[in-house]
Amino acid sequence: MTRLNLLLLAVLLASSFHLVELQHQSRRLYVALERARAEGARLQADHERLVVEQRALAAPARVQQLARQRLHMHPAHPGITEYVALPVDAVAGGAAP
Repeated sequence: MTRLNLLLLAVLLASSFHLVELQHQSRRLYVALERARAEGARLQADHERLVVEQRALAAPARVQQLARQRLHMHPAHPGITEYVALPVDAVAGGAAP
């Protein structure tokens, strides 16, 4: 009977240690999951901020303003537009000049 009790005690202790190990692993995984969720939320907020910033930077009015200031560009109008006439044989033959 004593051997059976010792065997059952050993099985009980092994089971208890395994249960404690599983609980510890579960807690570690939960902490890792929460960190990943927080990182995901932070990345989502960064993405939304960058999308708003991209829209602001690509606004047509801003692009036009930068083209005028930095590149010294201005809208084309008929007074400054130059037209190039191609020779008739180049147009008929389809060859590039």
